[in-house]
Amino acid sequence: MRPQLIAIDGSVAVGKSTIGSLLAQRLGYTFVDTGVMYRALTWKALRLGIDLEDEDKLSQLAASTKIKCAGKQSLKVFVDGEDISNKVCSSEVEKSVSLVSRVLEVRRAIVKEQRRLAQSGGVVMVGRDIGTVVLPGADLKIFLTASPEARAQRRYLELLDKGKKADYEAILSEIMRRDEMDSQRAVSPLKPAADAKIIDTGDLTLGQVVQKILDLVEA
Repeated sequence: MRPQLIAIDGSVAVGKSTIGSLLAQRLGYTFVDTGVMYRALTWKALRLGIDLEDEDKLSQLAASTKIKCAGKQSLKVFVDGEDISNKVCSSEVEKSVSLVSRVLEVRRAIVKEQRRLAQSGGVVMVGRDIGTVVLPGADLKIFLTASPEARAQRRYLELLDKGKKADYEAILSEIMRRDEMDSQRAVSPLKPAADAKIIDTGDLTLGQVVQKILDLVEA
């Protein structure tokens, strides 16, 4: 039987979301991008003008906010019933999300919803602590890695392809800052699960990474 719960973890700009989405489509599974859930809450906090250093207010916000984030063909993100799918990837949200996601009560609230989404099986879930915290009993755990330079180059080219301005050095600096915050935070630090399969994506296309994971699924 194919693994019903597939956890994919990895650092920022390693390709988790695209790889997870493609894998879910190939398997006919539901795709859940947990990073988008944290970005959705960050978007709401910014819109309300909440101080991102105020952990109590962020905790209250997480407890009172309804976030829906899942899909098969395309990912839709709803906050309190409002479709914000096109708003969660702004540069402001991207720069602020680590401040929000490090808060213990924020993570507890969102992890509860993530586990609910996984209950029916047939799920590919991507994030930074899926295999270690959210779904420690996942049938297959993948940890994606690549050098900061490779990830910065990938993000740089993605932005150019979308017709947006891009500064490679600024992207690299931001990736390294996020890496440090994610790996050193007290709550759910970024690290591979002991039983995770580690795949270095630096010299691979996204399609090749997906195929490597499919090979593990069918093994």
